[in-house]
Amino acid sequence: MNLLNYLIPFALALGLLILVHELGHYSVARWCGVKVLRFSIGFGKPLLVRKAGPDGTEWALSAFPLGGYVKMLDEREAPVEATELHRAFNRQSVYRRFAIVAAGPIANFLLAIVLYWGLFVAGTDELRPRLALSDTPAIAQAAGVRDGDLVLAVDDEAVRSWQDLRWVLLRHALDDREVVLQVRTLEEVEAFRRLDLAGVQIDDGNKDLILRIGLKPWRPLIPALIGRIADGSAAARAGLRSGDEVLAIEGQAIAGWGELVAQVRDAAGRSLRFEVLREGQRLSVDVTPDEINENGERFGRIGVAVAEPLQGGLSMFAEVRYGVGEGLVKAVRQTWETSVLSLQMIGRMITGEVSWKNISGPVTIADYAGQTAQLGLSHYLKFVALISISLGVLNLLPIPVLDGGHLLYYTVEIIKGGPIPERIMEIGQQIGLTLLIMLMAFAFYNDINRLISG
Repeated sequence: MNLLNYLIPFALALGLLILVHELGHYSVARWCGVKVLRFSIGFGKPLLVRKAGPDGTEWALSAFPLGGYVKMLDEREAPVEATELHRAFNRQSVYRRFAIVAAGPIANFLLAIVLYWGLFVAGTDELRPRLALSDTPAIAQAAGVRDGDLVLAVDDEAVRSWQDLRWVLLRHALDDREVVLQVRTLEEVEAFRRLDLAGVQIDDGNKDLILRIGLKPWRPLIPALIGRIADGSAAARAGLRSGDEVLAIEGQAIAGWGELVAQVRDAAGRSLRFEVLREGQRLSVDVTPDEINENGERFGRIGVAVAEPLQGGLSMFAEVRYGVGEGLVKAVRQTWETSVLSLQMIGRMITGEVSWKNISGPVTIADYAGQTAQLGLSHYLKFVALISISLGVLNLLPIPVLDGGHLLYYTVEIIKGGPIPERIMEIGQQIGLTLLIMLMAFAFYNDINRLISG
C-alpha cells in the first residue's frame, strides 16, 4: 500500500474544504466592509505568508493543517485606530456579524451542490437497483421481493441506481415506516412490494442496512473477464490486462466473476497464481491483492472492473445522467437530505440509539479519500461533497468556538436586544473548546481502534 495514494487525495480534499469555508467568511466580511488582517489555512505558526489585496491581508499557510481561520480587525483583540473603527468586526450590526459567521458553513453546502450538480449533469456509470435476496432475507421475503426485481421507485420517488436505493431506504428506515417499492420483474411485469422497515436497526457494525433488510445487488452469471484496470492497482502492477479471462486461481477453476471476487477478498496481502486466457494463449500471472480495511473488515482488492456484464440483454450497470435544471434540483435536494440525515444521526448518538463508534477522525477520512480516489474521479468528488456537507453541519452545531456557537450568541443578542456579557461568552468558549477536544480525541481513538482491529 502506497501511503501517498491516501495522503495526497486527503490533503487535496481537506485543503479544498478549508479554503472554501474560509473564503465564505472572507468574502462576506469584505462585502460588509470589515477589514481582514489574515487568511490562514491551518492553525499555529505561519510557515508561508504573503501580503496581498488593498488592505494588505496576510495570506498564510500555517503549521497545523486541520482547519483554518480568517482574522478580522476587532477591538477585543487589539487596539484599533479611530479612523478604522467602522471596519472592526465588533462594531458591525448583529445581522452583519451573523452573515459573516454563517457564510463559512453555507460555502461548504454550496460546494457540495456544485460538485453533485456537475456529476449529475456529466453522468456516471452506476449499478442498477436490481434486487436479489441476501442470506438473511426475512424482511424482503415478507415483502414479496423476487430475485431480479428492478426497483423503479420507492414511495413514488424515482430510483435510478443502487446508490439511490440505499439512500432512500436509509432515510425511510430512520422513520420506522413501511415503504412501497415499484419494481419491474425479469418477466418485464411491473409490480409493487411492501417493505416494512419498522424496527430495522440502523446501527450495526457487522452488516450494511440493505443486507439487514434482506437485499443485495442482483448479479447474473458473469464471465471472469477483466475490463477496466485502475492505475497503480495490484492488477496493474502484476501485469494483468483488459480482456484477460481468468480461468483459475491457485489451481481452482473460476466459474464466474463472483468466484474471482471471493478469492481475492480472502487473500489480502497474499500472492495468488492467476491462470488467464489472453489472445488464445494460457498464461500464469502472480497477483498480490492490496489489503483494504473498511468498517473494521479486512479484505483484498486488486483494482479491476468486470467487462460489460451482459446476460439475456440485462446489464448490471447504466449511465445515470440528468439535465441541467433537473441535475441542479437533485443536487440541492441531495445536499439538504444529507444534512438532515447527519443531524438525525447526531441526535441518535446523543440518545444512544446509534453508537459513537461511527465518529471518524482524519485517519479514517484519509483512508476513504484514498479508496475513492482509486475508484475514479466521480467517486472521489462524491466523497468530497459528502465531507463538505459534514463540515458544514458540524460547524453549525451550537457549540461555542464553532460557527454555530457564535450564531447562537447572535440569535440570543437579537432576541434580548443586546449583547451577551463577555464573562458568559468566555465561559462558553472554555466549555466549547473542552467539548471539541474531547470529540477530536474520541475520533482519533476510533481511528486507532479501527487500525488495530483491522
